[in-house]
Amino acid sequence: MPDHPVFSIGAVARVLGIPVTTLRTWEDRYGVVVPERSAGGHRLYSRQQLEWLRFLRDRMSAGLSAADAHRLLRDRLQVGVALNPADDSDRVRTVLILLAEQDRFAANFAEYFLRTEGYDVALVVTEGEACAQMERKVPNVVVVDLLISGGRGLQLCAYIHDHFDVPVVAVSALELRDEALEAGASAFLQKPIEYLMLVATIEDLLGQSGLLRRQAEE
Repeated sequence: MPDHPVFSIGAVARVLGIPVTTLRTWEDRYGVVVPERSAGGHRLYSRQQLEWLRFLRDRMSAGLSAADAHRLLRDRLQVGVALNPADDSDRVRTVLILLAEQDRFAANFAEYFLRTEGYDVALVVTEGEACAQMERKVPNVVVVDLLISGGRGLQLCAYIHDHFDVPVVAVSALELRDEALEAGASAFLQKPIEYLMLVATIEDLLGQSGLLRRQAEE
């Protein structure tokens, strides 16, 4: 799974505005959106499942019951009918991304790519710089390379989780998915990263659907 993000149940609840208890109830009662479980028993949602849950939320907001919304989703998935992408007209682009990346070449490339997508980027290359930047100005999303400062990325994720209400995307060439989510990361991407997927993951955590919009335009 080199470039596919996974999301914690807490991140999904925050993005969609659906209580964690409701997500668990839906899983147990309807069995349509069933997340993977980590070795430690944590629920891990794929990006596709996040879109399914957004579909359920939107249909229920339009008046369907939870049972009818799940039935509709199940029927569409069985016959392969595409879900309608969310309206992207209010997409917020002036957001600040804190990029904490120990590889300067990768950091510069990611910064350039994110800026071309319209984001403001604060780039740091050590754990200490990341903590100092968090104190100066809290970003909208933090991207943390888990190998930063000799492998202190997990500690940085835990610090941000404990002190700031900010989603964190953990990235690593190592298979540290479960450890990252346990430390408080909202999503995990394994390197090498496909940068459109990084942007899509950030937008998911901000409650946006930029990748779906781009795919619809192609």
